[in-house]
Amino acid sequence: MASRDLATEIFFLSQTVLGILGNSTLLCCFIISNFTGIKAKPTDLIVKHLTCSSIMVLLFKGIPQTMTAFGQTYFLGDFTCKLVFYFHRVARGVSLGSTSLLCVFQFITISPGNSKWAQLKVRIPRIVGPSLGLCWTIQLLVYVFIPIYTTDILSVKNATGVKEFGYCAVVNSRRIISILNVVFLTFNDVMFLGLMMWASGSMVFILIKHKQRVKHIYRTLSPRSSLETRATQSILILVSTFVVFYVISIVLTFYLSVIDVTFRWLTNANLAMSACFPAFCPFLLLRHYISVFRLCCACSYQTTHCACGVREH
Repeated sequence: MASRDLATEIFFLSQTVLGILGNSTLLCCFIISNFTGIKAKPTDLIVKHLTCSSIMVLLFKGIPQTMTAFGQTYFLGDFTCKLVFYFHRVARGVSLGSTSLLCVFQFITISPGNSKWAQLKVRIPRIVGPSLGLCWTIQLLVYVFIPIYTTDILSVKNATGVKEFGYCAVVNSRRIISILNVVFLTFNDVMFLGLMMWASGSMVFILIKHKQRVKHIYRTLSPRSSLETRATQSILILVSTFVVFYVISIVLTFYLSVIDVTFRWLTNANLAMSACFPAFCPFLLLRHYISVFRLCCACSYQTTHCACGVREH
């Protein structure tokens, strides 16, 4: 039992620390790119929101859970518990919505010129911001009921009909209300996941057709087309990872919501799955963005150097 607890402590600590460092590094890359004059793509704004929501998930879920794993209890009050649970769920929803938007807008970006989606390409820069704002608004409203049922452990000590999560507790509502809440929240997740998988499948189909079309002229493929292909492949890897972790998390969350008792190992497994994507997401994106930043900086340097050489002559 002691070795199992130690493994749990090390896992939660590593997951939280590495996730926060990775997401912070990705944000720093974007900040540096702004000062170097690299032109930002519309989808970069979505990645920034995805990164911020991932940091929020790790702050509001990873840190409290890590402290609980190390034996710290009763360190959150009633109001703090309500905030922690609420903003964790909001950040999780924004992470899901941002990944869906990223997938959809990338699909529109790589759509062929004769496609019905091609006419939306020029509108992407204008609709990315409002789409993200709508995503945040939906999640803030969807989870507004969470503070009603959330409280600190001391307030419900030795009480019945309460589920404890290590550092906070959730008061069980009537069974019918609990089931309706779970169905409503699951519908929210499934809707975004469905949108994400539809866009992903469409991108895979476009990439296959594109590869067949340019196979014989691969050496003459334009750099921009190559960058878009690599960006699409990175997003597809990101989405695949997201779907695996979140489907497992949804199943575990649904099961924990309908059972009357709480199993510690099952709760830990659910927490680990829900934080895996926010922790690993930046490392999937960093490889792509660092190479793009490096390429853009090199091109910018060569352009400046050539311009200086022309002025000297």
